Amino acid sequence: MTNLPEEVLNVHSIESLGTHDGPGVRWVLFLQGCKLKCVYCHNPDTIAMEGGTAYPITQLVKKAVNMKSYFGATGGVTVSGGEPLLQAKALVSFFKALKAQGIHTALDTNGRILNHFTKILLDEYTDLVMLDIKHMTEKGYQSITGMRNKETTFNLAKYREQSGRPMWLRYVLIPGMTNQNQLLHQMGEYFKDYKTIEKIELQPYHKLGVHKWEALGWDYPLKGVRENTMEEIAKAKAILNGYFKEVKIN
Repeated sequence: MTNLPEEVLNVHSIESLGTHDGPGVRWVLFLQGCKLKCVYCHNPDTIAMEGGTAYPITQLVKKAVNMKSYFGATGGVTVSGGEPLLQAKALVSFFKALKAQGIHTALDTNGRILNHFTKILLDEYTDLVMLDIKHMTEKGYQSITGMRNKETTFNLAKYREQSGRPMWLRYVLIPGMTNQNQLLHQMGEYFKDYKTIEKIELQPYHKLGVHKWEALGWDYPLKGVRENTMEEIAKAKAILNGYFKEVKIN
C-alpha cells in the first residue's frame, strides 16, 4: 500500500502572540498567495503564489497545541494571508485537527472563494470569520483590487449569515476612496439586519507597507494619498455605530 503524502500549508510567516487578529491572544499563520493586488496592501510579499514555506499540517497543529497555554479563555489560532481560502482543502484538515484539540479557530479572508471545501470549512470548523470588505461598489472594488468582485464577497457573507455562526467585518478607511459618508451608510444599510456580525473593525489607512512595495521593485499606487485625520476616523465610527453592535478602530 502506497502512503499518501502528508497535507501541507504554504506559509509566508507566523506570528506567535497576535492581538489584532481575532479575540484574545492568537497564534497567526499568514499563508502565501493571493489573487488580488490591493493598492494599500501592507504585506505585498504575500501576493505571489510561489514562495513561502510548506509546513506539514501535523507540525503546525503540534506548534499550536504548544501555544495553547497562552490562549486563555478567548484566544486561539487565526489563519490570514495572502488569501487563506486558496488553500481551503488543506485548511479543512488543519482546522479539524485544531478543533479536536479544543482550539478556537478564526479565518481572515477577502471572501472571493465559496467552493465545496470552503463550505465545509465554514460549516464545521471555523469559529469566527473575519471578512474583509474592500468596497461597496463594483467600480470601487476593481480600483482597489484590480479584479472584478461579482458579489463573491457578499455571497460568502450571506452564506455565513445563514449558518448563524459569528462573523466580524473589516474595512480599510482610505481618504477619498473608501472613507466616504455615502459608502459607510451603504455598508451599514446592507449589513444592518445580519444577526451574525458581532463587530466591524476599521483600519485607518497607513503607509507602513510602502517599503515592502519598493523592495519588490513595485510602484506604490497610493503615493499621494494622505492618512486619515482623527476627526475623519471619529466621523466614520459615529456613522457605523448606527448600524453595528460594535465598531472598533484598529
